Amino acid sequence: MAVRRSRLEQLITRLFDDPESSGFGTGWMSGTAGVFLGGLALAGVVAFSFPGVFTTEAFRAQYPLPFLRALLQTVIGAAFLLSATSLLLRKRKVLGVTGLGLAFAATLAGGAKAAALTDVASPFTVGLDWFALNVLLLAVVFMPLERAFPHRTDVKTFRPGWVTDGTYLMINHLAVQALTFLTLLPATSLARLWQPVWLHDWISAQPVIFQFIEIVIVADVVQYWIHRAYHAVPALWRIHAIHHSSVTLDWLAGPRLHVIETVSMRSLVLVPIFLLGFARPALYGYLVFVSFHAVFIHSNVRFRFGWLDHWLTTPRGHHWHHAVRPVDKNFAVHLPVLDRLFGTQYLPPDEWPPVYGIEGDPVPEGWMAQQVYPFRKR
Repeated sequence: MAVRRSRLEQLITRLFDDPESSGFGTGWMSGTAGVFLGGLALAGVVAFSFPGVFTTEAFRAQYPLPFLRALLQTVIGAAFLLSATSLLLRKRKVLGVTGLGLAFAATLAGGAKAAALTDVASPFTVGLDWFALNVLLLAVVFMPLERAFPHRTDVKTFRPGWVTDGTYLMINHLAVQALTFLTLLPATSLARLWQPVWLHDWISAQPVIFQFIEIVIVADVVQYWIHRAYHAVPALWRIHAIHHSSVTLDWLAGPRLHVIETVSMRSLVLVPIFLLGFARPALYGYLVFVSFHAVFIHSNVRFRFGWLDHWLTTPRGHHWHHAVRPVDKNFAVHLPVLDRLFGTQYLPPDEWPPVYGIEGDPVPEGWMAQQVYPFRKR
């Protein structure tokens, strides 16, 4: 497949990515980590300083603030240490200087002791808190795994398309309030029209673990058929093609979804979950599971799961869904038994797809270009 980079991606890659000296002991890893942590630290300070604008209203009252301040101080300290290490080891000082600059900016803005500068609450908030915490957690878990157990050893941190995928990740988290409102609207609207109390009481009385398993089953049955529709209907395929335009799969590739697909898929999945009346702990458990599982199945890790491949979607099974050939296979997001049941499973033993993406590579690079792509004349 063609290797394409946006202009911004080319610029950042030239500044930070030096293929000749990115191994262990060159200061590249420490410098990259320093820049990453410095940026997250600055985002954390902004969230503490303007909570009414940059923190998610639904989460604000639930945060353990002493723990988060200690975490922020740790992130700032790690950014300083790693950036300074890169300065000592690396000939090119861009990474070290950038990381130190971000860490200094976070410290000067108040650091872990930053206090709210205003009590004014905005009716529409930007989920900078959710973005920083989620990205920190995902990166800490998946980046070391992909380094230690890679499926494809040629996949680099700054691989083609990483800026586009990072933009999707950022927008999906920063716009959490708007996206949540849109995705909940169909479910909450229908729930007002039909509320079978006896069914709610019976389902919510079950043990939480049973409810969690039931949610996974219900959600994946709905997702399976919506997913197949996105492949079968030409107008829907042009929207879903955005997700399949990735020619490299890693932990950052999963969020590449057109906003229409993001809202429609989430909202339709939530409809039966709300109507059936599952208890909140089971629903929250499912949301945590889905957040990690979606990243995991796109990640660049070569783990062998044996028999589990046929009962729970794993990276190898989902990577075949993203293969150039064969197409239209492995639609189930969580439960491959649905693909076996409906004849869409493709999982050759111990094999991985050689090439990812779409034949002909028709989708342009860049977040905005991809949002417009489904509506352009052919």
